[in-house]
Amino acid sequence: MAYFLQQLLNAIPVATLYAALAFGYAIAFSITKRADVTYGAIFAFAGLTCLLFADFGWNQLWLVLPATLALGAAAGVFGGLWAGFVIGRGVMRPLANASPNAVTVASIGALIALMESARLAANTRSLWLPPLLNDPIYLWRSTDFAVTTTPMQLINSGIFLAMVAAGYMVLQRSSAGRYWKATSEDMFAASLLGINAGRVFLVSYCAAALFASVCGVLATFYYGNMDFAAGLTFGLKVVLISAAGGYTSPLKCALGAAAIGFAETFWAAYGPVAWRDAAVLTMLVLWLVVMRSERGVP
Repeated sequence: MAYFLQQLLNAIPVATLYAALAFGYAIAFSITKRADVTYGAIFAFAGLTCLLFADFGWNQLWLVLPATLALGAAAGVFGGLWAGFVIGRGVMRPLANASPNAVTVASIGALIALMESARLAANTRSLWLPPLLNDPIYLWRSTDFAVTTTPMQLINSGIFLAMVAAGYMVLQRSSAGRYWKATSEDMFAASLLGINAGRVFLVSYCAAALFASVCGVLATFYYGNMDFAAGLTFGLKVVLISAAGGYTSPLKCALGAAAIGFAETFWAAYGPVAWRDAAVLTMLVLWLVVMRSERGVP
């Protein structure tokens, strides 16, 4: 029982990270209507930018650790937002009405550009942060096992949940949310009603990039490292999770992503770890095939 409770606690940071990523991705996809693999690249790019500036602040500017982390976090969020703005304005918005293949090819090109720029900036090095706020907080003890969490797990989980809650409130109760809803349902009709659909498109893409950037920075603080392989894996999972949920609601996508996070953690706890990602991705693909068949999608 204690082991199960420990795995449940371990799953919460992963589940909330997936939920925040899926929520942000669904905001953008509801407007673009195109699968976009650059979302995971922006997630990884923000984390790598955070690492690069933290390394610069620590080794070149001789900053104390809190200032180093603040510099890295600010640079990571700004870098991810910048990437989202440039890609959204220069790539995705012009191709929004083009064929899905054009968007897919363009997104892969943007992914490669982000990946190579980060690799060259880091001189192909793997940078690591020191363990942050990882002192165990004991929640329950038995004779042979202790159930613990850490301050970093609590902080990350709280921020991710707050991001989803704040995003949901904005979409439901603000004029920006109404414009987003109208544009996501019919961009042409929204334009006829006086809504600047191009601006809504760009703001939505930047909002998604903000979610990806904050998640990338906090994931880097949590794991201590970030690379594009991890970013692409996270991004692919989010794309499949959102596709399986039908992209009908960012909140539904977030809930589905959280469920996948719990399933992934328990697979690693009770099953072969080496097959974790393969099992999760296979499950998502099968679920997507079933859902598309039930909807009558060819």
